[in-house]
Amino acid sequence: MTIPLARRHTALMLLGAGLALRTGLSPARAASDTPRRIVSTSPSITGILLAIDAPVVASAATTPSLITDAKGFFSQWAAEADHRGVAVLYPNVAFDIEAVVGAKPDLVVVSATGRDSAAPHQAELEALGIRSVVVDYSSRSWQELAVELGRATGLEAQAQAAIRRFNEDMAEAARAIDPRGAKVSVVGYDIAGSYSVARHTSPVAQLLDALGFTVVSVPPSLKPNSTRASDFVFFSRENLSAAITGDNVFLLRATARDVEAFLAEPVLANHPVIVHRRVYPLGPTSFRIDPYSGRQVADALRAAFSKP
Repeated sequence: MTIPLARRHTALMLLGAGLALRTGLSPARAASDTPRRIVSTSPSITGILLAIDAPVVASAATTPSLITDAKGFFSQWAAEADHRGVAVLYPNVAFDIEAVVGAKPDLVVVSATGRDSAAPHQAELEALGIRSVVVDYSSRSWQELAVELGRATGLEAQAQAAIRRFNEDMAEAARAIDPRGAKVSVVGYDIAGSYSVARHTSPVAQLLDALGFTVVSVPPSLKPNSTRASDFVFFSRENLSAAITGDNVFLLRATARDVEAFLAEPVLANHPVIVHRRVYPLGPTSFRIDPYSGRQVADALRAAFSKP
């Protein structure tokens, strides 16, 4: 059974939601106030800024790893940043006020939460007369953030255009995908020692819904080991089997090598997804969905679930 076209259309509409968001930002700025030199202190937001054609001159880098390039830019948008000449603001998301001032920004984009948050330093920026905008990516889709950033930068039209192009690409991918009527559990397996399943309201679930898949979360009877608000339900390793209720498992931040590790997990030895090897990697960049990683996830699923 495939997902009806009407439902896919609804999912795409949800992906593009945000026009009526109560962001608390002022109306669009005059052209003279439109920033020309934007600095991003959050690598998690930089990709969205690039997607809406914001004039990003520098971005903080995270610690280099398997999901970044050698500089610490996330691999899904690193090539685009290099093409546009985006410089490394500072490494290891270690806030450096001198580096920010040296970049001569007319707008600094700050994350409200996360390891890359520079929100505690906003008063320093204001004291130096540097305008900043704080956004929260912790439980919001990239489309919602794009709309908010578009309003803050005077790039509303570019933000809507980026969302429209993305939705068109997802609709094209959905037409080529056969979800095979299966329900899907999106699993974060041993990511920094944690285990989780995505909620069906999460950005990754909305993306998969737009591609024709039905995402299921953990059963209500399973108590999470954290009560904090999140797009994922976290639990102990021992509860992995009970948490996975889908016919297929899509692994977050995963490659084929991670799939093999998951298939060898002793706690899951008798689970149907292991027995029938119905486990698929969403790619190393799927840990956070932005317009670049979202397309990479769609490409991976298009290859794995292509129509005959």
